[in-house]
Amino acid sequence: METDDRIERWRLILGRQADPDGEIQLQGQAKGMDKVLEALYDSDRKAGLGSSSPNVNRWLGDIRRYFPTPVVQLLQKDALHRLGLERMLLEPELLEAIEPDVELVGTILSLNKAMPDRTRESARIVIRRIVEQLEKRLENPMRQAIRGSLDRSVRNRRPRLNEVDWRRTIRANLKHYQPELKAIIPEQIYGFGRKRAHLKDIILLADQSGSMATSVVYAGILGCIMASLRALRTHLVVFDTSVADLTEYLDDPVDLLFATQLGGGTDIAKALAYAQPLIRRPNDTIFILITDLYEGGREEDMLKRAAAIKASGAQFITLLALNDQGAPSYNKQLAGQLAGLGIPAFACTPDQFPGMMAAAIRKENMHSWMDREGVAAKN
Repeated sequence: METDDRIERWRLILGRQADPDGEIQLQGQAKGMDKVLEALYDSDRKAGLGSSSPNVNRWLGDIRRYFPTPVVQLLQKDALHRLGLERMLLEPELLEAIEPDVELVGTILSLNKAMPDRTRESARIVIRRIVEQLEKRLENPMRQAIRGSLDRSVRNRRPRLNEVDWRRTIRANLKHYQPELKAIIPEQIYGFGRKRAHLKDIILLADQSGSMATSVVYAGILGCIMASLRALRTHLVVFDTSVADLTEYLDDPVDLLFATQLGGGTDIAKALAYAQPLIRRPNDTIFILITDLYEGGREEDMLKRAAAIKASGAQFITLLALNDQGAPSYNKQLAGQLAGLGIPAFACTPDQFPGMMAAAIRKENMHSWMDREGVAAKN
């Protein structure tokens, strides 16, 4: 029986061409799985799903019936690329049948301008579903990491009552406990600093060329979370060969993502020139450039701008990717030149991003944080 199951699995993996005489009879669910896989992967049948919406819709329903969600998302991605089914994202009834994932959001956004109004509303629903999932995953870690680091970065020795760090004060003064009074007489009171309107300025400068689609999605969501923290003043600027300041959209991640225009070339120097005047308090500014560094403009201008921002006193970090897969492709030469300027360049996952921001707020050496996280510098 175990041998039969193994043969059946190999038949599903290799497809019908591995059994041209039909010696292995697939039954039940295995037969259904073979049918949906053949429609997608049989090299002798181009566009095996057919051209009609009902066929595609039926196939989308079938793969959800036979496979778990991660496999469904992979099959959808392969269908888009192998069979040229981007057009199915222009049809509301098909869009609503798709299992959302973050890469699909990038594909939908790249087709935004081609969508009719009715389809765009369906697309917003799909994108809001995945945005809510990502916010649920990222919001609490981000808030906790940043608030903790902000509190510790502004401690003082003469706090007002509402600024006292009671835990630290009690721990430091336990030796002064007076049994007869049943009280601690503190010799030193520790506290958090007086809260200014904004303790740190965050500038996110995100490359929206096609290769950075997933990074833009994550940058938008994380930017919105940071913008909700009153202690931070957050800017989000996206760029390709032009520059768009999306700071006004930071109160709604879906509106923000629909304001992006994925695709096009890359002019990092132009984007840095726009963002540099946004730096008002260099010593309290964290400047994060998100790009794979494939510069379409003048590299000399880009490096000169980067050096000036670094020299101003702002903390400058380059993220070669902000996604779950790392940075498979980036300009190694430019990454090395930025490292020579004291600007670290590395890939970061969304789950690592809160810890990275916390380290930056504490003005910790970024290489120390990278060593702890097992993140390799790219140079």
